[in-house]
Amino acid sequence: MATETSVNYDRTKELKQFDDTKTGVKGLVDAGILNIPKIFVRPAEDLAADELNSSQKTIEVPIIDLSNIGESIRRKEIINEVKIASGEWGFFQVINHGIPLSVLDEMIEGIRSFNEQHLELKKEMYSRDSAKKVKFNSNFDLYTSKTADWRDTLQLTFLDSEPDPSQMPPVCR
Repeated sequence: MATETSVNYDRTKELKQFDDTKTGVKGLVDAGILNIPKIFVRPAEDLAADELNSSQKTIEVPIIDLSNIGESIRRKEIINEVKIASGEWGFFQVINHGIPLSVLDEMIEGIRSFNEQHLELKKEMYSRDSAKKVKFNSNFDLYTSKTADWRDTLQLTFLDSEPDPSQMPPVCR
């Protein structure tokens, strides 16, 4: 893949070409690309700013302990901890959640199986439709972020109803 100059580089075109494959980042890897597409490359000044910031901080992922969540006072504390961790970090680790290790292992295996299955099956799930409860895509903010992240996402959203197994990819059921 040849490197394009800034003068003739069309970011929107490259984003659309990538998105239209419906194969995500893993699709690029499976295709044997030799160079990382420009949409994924962060400018040097962004990386330099990260280096300055990261050298000044010790990174500790927030941990949310769900012990005693049934107690009213503790429940309010947990809600506040989740709010802070989500706002400042965007993610957190949950401990003492009561989910058996076997269930977690099955979930991880389901996601691994989804990502390793034939590309044509994954393409069926690929969508940017925010109304879909189950979808696969690469970078939910692909067209709005400054730089695309090197990641794919299988998203299952069931906030207001019980999950319908028929909507899930067969390898994840």
